[in-house]
Amino acid sequence: MTATLPVLPDHHRPSRQRPTTAPRASPASRLRRWADPAAVLTATALIGVRAAGLGRWTVDDAAVTFAYARSVDQGLGPVQLPGASPVEGYSNPSWLVLLALGRRLGLFDHGSFLGVSDLVLYPKVLALLCTAGTLACVALTARAVVPGRAWAVTLLAGAALAANLSFVAWSFSGLENPLYGLTAAATAAVLVRGVTRDRLTGPRTAAAAGALALLAALTRPDGAVLAVAYPLVVVLFARRRDLARSVRALALHAGVVAVPYGAFLLWRHAVFGLWVPNTAVAKAQQPPELAQLAQTGDLLAYAGWALALIGALCVGAVLARPGRARRALVALLVPLLLTLLAYGVLGQDWMALYRFATPVWVLAATAVAVSAVALWEAERARGRAVLVAALTGALVLAHAGQADAESSFKSHPTLSMCFVADRYGEVFNTYAERLGLRHATVALPDLGGTLLTTRLRVLDLAGLTDRSVADAYASGDMRALRDHVLRAERPELLHVHAAWVDKTGLTPERLADAGYVPLYRQQNGGDFVRADAVREPARLTAVRAWAKPYLDDLIARQNTPVHRKGGCGATLTPGQVAAR
Repeated sequence: MTATLPVLPDHHRPSRQRPTTAPRASPASRLRRWADPAAVLTATALIGVRAAGLGRWTVDDAAVTFAYARSVDQGLGPVQLPGASPVEGYSNPSWLVLLALGRRLGLFDHGSFLGVSDLVLYPKVLALLCTAGTLACVALTARAVVPGRAWAVTLLAGAALAANLSFVAWSFSGLENPLYGLTAAATAAVLVRGVTRDRLTGPRTAAAAGALALLAALTRPDGAVLAVAYPLVVVLFARRRDLARSVRALALHAGVVAVPYGAFLLWRHAVFGLWVPNTAVAKAQQPPELAQLAQTGDLLAYAGWALALIGALCVGAVLARPGRARRALVALLVPLLLTLLAYGVLGQDWMALYRFATPVWVLAATAVAVSAVALWEAERARGRAVLVAALTGALVLAHAGQADAESSFKSHPTLSMCFVADRYGEVFNTYAERLGLRHATVALPDLGGTLLTTRLRVLDLAGLTDRSVADAYASGDMRALRDHVLRAERPELLHVHAAWVDKTGLTPERLADAGYVPLYRQQNGGDFVRADAVREPARLTAVRAWAKPYLDDLIARQNTPVHRKGGCGATLTPGQVAAR
């Protein structure tokens, strides 16, 4: 007898189910997914095209950090040249690390790519990447407020930044500005997303804000102001029932900032003997006065009063309406006001187009763009038309108002690395060679391109890389400075001109009394050599005959398109001499 298995009803039988496929995303959803990245790339391209108009121009101050990056990568430590004593002649250690890393990887200070020196190309690529990162942070901030139109915020902020030559020029100058702008934008994104997602006092938000504040402080000394942003936002938005959680978050944030930065300060003091960079000593930064804050009005004037007014009205309209947008905007305004305060405290900078304002431009553009798009969403057709017309008109007026300043900067940009390399590095190498000065010292105030090309020992008359000169500036004792230069150091070669003659008191008459004779006269100063260092007087005559036509032509060509956009060749190496 065979056993039979019971037959299951159809609805109990296991059935083979065909694998289900996920529904395909509609074209509209795919478009929304890629809208924000596309906006970031488009805005980055706009800014990159604007920067390309400045050519290969790299400001000479940036080349000082380049020289330190070269020394660090060569294992010489933080010195301006081989054999020099450690002096912190830079104020951007995080940027220095990126440059030294690029050199170690063979991307920087090794040669050229398609005929462009990597001394120029690598920092500009870094700037472009930082710009893309900044705009990505703008998009993240916007998603927390207007998630469906974050792309519009990104494009609007990017267009405003591209139209602002101050932002573009200094972001692509070779200095640390783009990294500072990125840290400011990232700080805003962390704060806004923390507030809108109710994660402000979470450990991730606290740690991220602390890490960004640390990076900002290591990028620029005034970047330390961003360390205050997170605590202020927590105080503004913390609830009483979450007091313990808020205190823990603030403690975590303080630890992330204070512990590594404290270790850095101890290292700085151990290596350099100072708690601040030597550049701060040389610039004789005084305690801020209330009147200094008035210079923030210069930024409003440059941006355009119409644009500033329309932007303020947009921000005010959003702040007047309770909701997520207002909370986000308050969090965004905290770092903006802090960086604006830091700008006012820094004091007037001699370089054109507001070099220290980069984070202000980034945060202000973000705040106005977020407010404008939030208002667009809240308004009907007539209100939207008025908003677009007002913003368009303000942007046109702002661009027209900036035209003169931008034209002046493009025709006479701030002193370039290439010109300094040609004018001082190569020329003084040539002087030393033709005058038979084997182990000479040259004293001059224009340093960056000189350090990259000189074979001489360098005495920095600006004091950035010299402790004694910096101390003299800090105390206002120019007699001590002159005694240090003319009696203690006694450099064989010396250059000074324009404001440096009046500032230092190193006049041609004082130099003559100290035994110096001119090789080439420029304005109220020029190039000088210590007479007793030249054993053959006939060489002086020959060098003077060579120097005058050569330097007259070089200086006349300083602001021609080729020179002002960077025309110093594929590489800058020690020992280069001027053309015969």
